Amino acid sequence: MSTSKLVEIPEPLAASYARAFGEEGQAWIAALPALVEELLDRWELTADGASASGEASLVLPVLRTDGTRAVLKLQLPREETSAAITGLRTWNGHGVVRLLDHDPRSSTMLLERLDASRTLASVEDDDAAMGVLAGLLARLVSVPAPRGLRGLGDIAGAMLEEVPRAVAALADPADRRLLNDWASAVAELAGEPGDRMLHWDLHYGNVLAAEREPWLAIDPEPLAGDPGFDLWPALDSRWDDIVAQRDVVRVVRRRFDLLTEVLGLDRARAAGWTYGRLLQNALWDIEDGSAALDPAAVTLAQALRGH
Repeated sequence: MSTSKLVEIPEPLAASYARAFGEEGQAWIAALPALVEELLDRWELTADGASASGEASLVLPVLRTDGTRAVLKLQLPREETSAAITGLRTWNGHGVVRLLDHDPRSSTMLLERLDASRTLASVEDDDAAMGVLAGLLARLVSVPAPRGLRGLGDIAGAMLEEVPRAVAALADPADRRLLNDWASAVAELAGEPGDRMLHWDLHYGNVLAAEREPWLAIDPEPLAGDPGFDLWPALDSRWDDIVAQRDVVRVVRRRFDLLTEVLGLDRARAAGWTYGRLLQNALWDIEDGSAALDPAAVTLAQALRGH
């Protein structure tokens, strides 16, 4: 079967790359079929199904010569891609998808194949799902970050520099006060940013069913820092369902209690770094033209305040 038939570039992925990276992104998309063909040949892989795409990557199921089921994950080489490879190599499959091989030039990863059709969001009992996620996260953040990985201290410093401009862009005085509150929490913690290896995006959708273990984490964006900075994606998981149940405060607080207990975190520090994630998200939104804080972020912050 020809590679061109195997690699159908989804239009949303092509459009995303064109929008985010311009001519560089378009050139990378155009070169994808040839890159896939080269790697299939070099690693002696056989395509085992149609390609699919994530937010920033193309994924192709493959078979190795010994029959092992795997996937090729291809995305534009960037700092985040290199960090992911570093993280996966360091974790070595403990609580996370296993990196089988990688191509340093293109940053392509050969990963063990998990069940992409079944995420942790399929577990209806929220306590059970959050317990699985907390257990995985505890294993991941128990690992010291290797040298050279991006650090939370630098990220926190850069965020604090952006706050005055961001505050001025908000229309509602209540939003301005809240953004300043989040920045104050980060300023108090920035001197001790931590040295654990964080996943940075561990929510229900980034935990897949597996054969080697019942559940494994995928798609890390490794960062060196305090584990408290890693809680927001979990707290925000399945947010629309929480809102629909009209029980946001109880669910957020129950999740926060479970996460901090399993990870053994100081609750005040964990809350402070969670405000840091809300600050980071808000700064990104404001940079994109928003003049108001995300209502979900405001609600989540209110649920944690004083808890």
